[in-house]
Amino acid sequence: MVPPSLLSRSRLRSLARGSFSEYRRITGVLRKETVGGALLLAATVVALLWANSPWSPGYFAFRDFRLGYGPWHLDLSLGQWASDGLLAIFFFVAGLELKREFVAGDLRRPESAIVPVVAACGGVALPAVIFTLVNAGSGGMGDALRGWAVPTATDIAFALAVLAVISTHLPAALRTFLLTLAVVDDLIAIAIIAIFYASGLNLAFLALAIVPLALFTWLVQRRVRSWYLLLPLAVLTWGLVHASGIHATVAGVLMGFAVPVIRSEKAGGPGLAEHFEHRFRPLSAGIAVPVFAFFSAGVEVGGAAGIRSALSDPVAVGIILALVVGKALGVFGSTWLVTKTRRAELDPDLAWVDVFGLALLAGVGFTVSLLVAGLAFGEGSPHDEHAKVAVLTGSLTAALLAAVVLRARNRHYRRVADRETLDADGDGVPDVFGSTEDVR
Repeated sequence: MVPPSLLSRSRLRSLARGSFSEYRRITGVLRKETVGGALLLAATVVALLWANSPWSPGYFAFRDFRLGYGPWHLDLSLGQWASDGLLAIFFFVAGLELKREFVAGDLRRPESAIVPVVAACGGVALPAVIFTLVNAGSGGMGDALRGWAVPTATDIAFALAVLAVISTHLPAALRTFLLTLAVVDDLIAIAIIAIFYASGLNLAFLALAIVPLALFTWLVQRRVRSWYLLLPLAVLTWGLVHASGIHATVAGVLMGFAVPVIRSEKAGGPGLAEHFEHRFRPLSAGIAVPVFAFFSAGVEVGGAAGIRSALSDPVAVGIILALVVGKALGVFGSTWLVTKTRRAELDPDLAWVDVFGLALLAGVGFTVSLLVAGLAFGEGSPHDEHAKVAVLTGSLTAALLAAVVLRARNRHYRRVADRETLDADGDGVPDVFGSTEDVR
C-alpha cells in the first residue's frame, strides 16, 4: 500500500506557478496587451458611434470601398483587406506564440499542458453545443447553424487587457493559465477556420502556395532575418492561400509555425521566433487588430427596436448564452474534471472561485468571433449583423461578470499581502513597528 504522504507528493499540481522565465514572459505580454486592448476597445467604440450616427453612410462606403486586382483574386473591400490581410499578422504572432509554448514554454511538459489544453477544449465544445441546441430547438436550421463556431474563441488581447487592468495582487498562476488557455483556444479556432470555413477549394493554388512557404521555411531555419527575402515570400504565400479558398489567416499561422524557437548554438541572444514576436506583436496589437475591429464592429443597431430585433434572433441568443454561460461552464467544468479524474490538484495558493472568474473572462470572444461570424453568414447578411451585436453584447457581459469576481478576489489577495507585510517576523501577530530587525 502506498503511504498517503507519498501519494500526495505524486499528484501533479494544477495551475501552479510556472518557471521564472515563463513568469517574466507572461508579465511582459500582459503589459503589452493592455495597450492593445485599449486600442481595440477604442476602435470598436468609434466604429459603433460612426455606424449609428447621421454620417453612417460614410462609414459603410469607406468599409466597402474595393481595392485590388480581380484576376489575382484580390479585388477586396477595405473590410476584407482588414480581415484577410491584417489579421494574418495577428495569426502569424499567434503561430509564433503557439510554437514557442509547445517547444520552449511550460507547455512542453505534459503535466503543465494537460489542464489548460483540456480546459480550452471544454471551452470550445460546450459553447458550440449550446449554440446548436438553441438554434435547432428554435427551428433555426441551415444557414443559422453555420454559426456554431462563432462563440468558441477567446480574444487574447481583450481578455488579457481586462485581467491586466483588474489584477494587482492576483496569483501569477492565473495569468499564465489565461494566456495558455487563449493560445490553445486560438489553435482550435485556426483549425476550425481552415476545415469548416474554406470555400471553393482550389488545389492548384494551394499546391503553388507550398513553394514560397517551403522557401520561407528554409530561410528561417537557417536564421535568415533579411526582410527583403522573407517579406515577398510571405506575401506570395498569403496571396496563394487566399486564392485557394482557405482563409488567408491560415497562411500567417503556417509561417509562424515555420520559424525556429530554439536559437542556434553559434548565435547568441534570443531565438528567431522571439525576435519576430518582439517585432510583430506591436504591429499586431497596435494596428492589425484595432483596424480589423474598426471595420468589423460597425453595426447599424437601429436604436432600441433594432437591438430587440437583433437579440430576438436565435443566432444572437445562442451566441450570448454560449459566450457567457457556455464558456464559463466549459472552462471551469473541464478544469475541475481533469483535477478530479487524474493525479492533479489545484495549487494551494488558489481557490476555485479564482478559476471561475478566469473561466468567465474566457467568454470575451470578440476578434476571432467577429471573423468567424463574417465567414459563417457572409458580410452584411441579417444573421451576420445580429451575430456581431451578440458577440459585442456577450463579450461585454462576460468581461463585466469576470471583473466583478476577479476584482473581489484581487481585494482578498491584497489583504493577504498586507497581513503578511505587517507580520514580518512570521509569528502570526501583527507587528506595529515591523519585524524585530526593523526595530533594531
